[in-house]
Amino acid sequence: MDASTQVRYGDIKKKSLTRFQEDDVLFAKITPCMENGKIAKACGLTSGRALGSTEFHVLRSRGAVLPEYLMHFLLQRHVRRAAEYHMTGAVGQRRVPRPYLAELEIPVPPLAEQHRIVAKLDEQLAYIEAGESSLTDAEARVADFVTSLLAGVTKPRSEMSGWKIKAIGEIAAVSSGATPLKGRSDYYDGGTVPWVTSSLLNAPFVDRAEKFITDRAVMETAVKEYPPGTLLLAMYGEGKTRGKCSELRIRATTNQACAGIQLAAAYECRRDWVKLVLEARYEEHRALASGGVQPNLSLGLVKKIQVPLPPLERQKELLEYVTQRRADASEMAKVIESVKVQASELRNALLHAAFTGALVPQDPDDEPASVLLDRISRQRAVNVKPTKRKRTSRVLSPAAPQTSGRPIPSGTQEALPL
Repeated sequence: MDASTQVRYGDIKKKSLTRFQEDDVLFAKITPCMENGKIAKACGLTSGRALGSTEFHVLRSRGAVLPEYLMHFLLQRHVRRAAEYHMTGAVGQRRVPRPYLAELEIPVPPLAEQHRIVAKLDEQLAYIEAGESSLTDAEARVADFVTSLLAGVTKPRSEMSGWKIKAIGEIAAVSSGATPLKGRSDYYDGGTVPWVTSSLLNAPFVDRAEKFITDRAVMETAVKEYPPGTLLLAMYGEGKTRGKCSELRIRATTNQACAGIQLAAAYECRRDWVKLVLEARYEEHRALASGGVQPNLSLGLVKKIQVPLPPLERQKELLEYVTQRRADASEMAKVIESVKVQASELRNALLHAAFTGALVPQDPDDEPASVLLDRISRQRAVNVKPTKRKRTSRVLSPAAPQTSGRPIPSGTQEALPL
């Protein structure tokens, strides 16, 4: 966990925050962070205390369980799946309720055995994490290979005799679609005409539409129907969408975020090549975009994109070469993904063994956990001091430490003691 960020108390004193301290376990409660295993032990905190987001639960050991042991227990797949089942709230804002964690049962072996379990888990998980890191590097290398392959094949050189350079606007008709007025239900209700948006251009082919419009919308608005074989270039869109190129395999209309590229009859034989060039120039095209919050390409820029055209026979050879090498890269990517799945299963099996008593040997000389729990209970009973009954804000944790020195915002959440 990165605890390096420091802020002035005055900047946050009116905010609702969660307080935690050294060795607390932080459990992300909101989707999708919880499902992704965002669980960590707080360590390296300045003065041993910190404030953070309200989107995590804080679990604090009373001494019967090691924080690392608790963290690994919560990282188990079945624990997080059960937490997902108990989530409440609207889609996209669903959260794990506090009672789920409060009522969650956890196996408590002797403290000495917990130390052995944590040590073994740290040792074995280090190997798994090293392997996963290598797999991530391998994935990046495969992606870099494909990028270099496309750039190398489509880059014209002086020795490439017979090559020509043409602008998209010279070899194709370029146009864009439109969005029918949203307030006109007769443009959408019961529509059967596919209406493609730029989000679908992340795939190499468009075989379906997620939205449809009516024939009336086609007749009365600026939308245009494109035939199969039309190349679509995303002029703007969320994330990495801008600059993506795809090919229609259905007759469809598009919105204004898509540039439709219809090659002239004399250049129909160049479709696969032009698509390859547009894919290879993805980063260059993104850099051409202009604008503020959402930079975008324009039809004018699209028409000026330069396309190197090799002789047809050479084009055929290059396309076949690229197809074969991309197939090789795809196979490598499948192998990497398969090994990543195996690594995930190995991690889950390792955690399962840890919390079913199968990972490390038991030692009969260890102090039983029941004895430790009884001692902690007696100590807590002795330490409880009678207090005057008074009206106070609700405190979520009787085990939460008393604060001293710097005041804590009144809207903070407290830790869940274990």
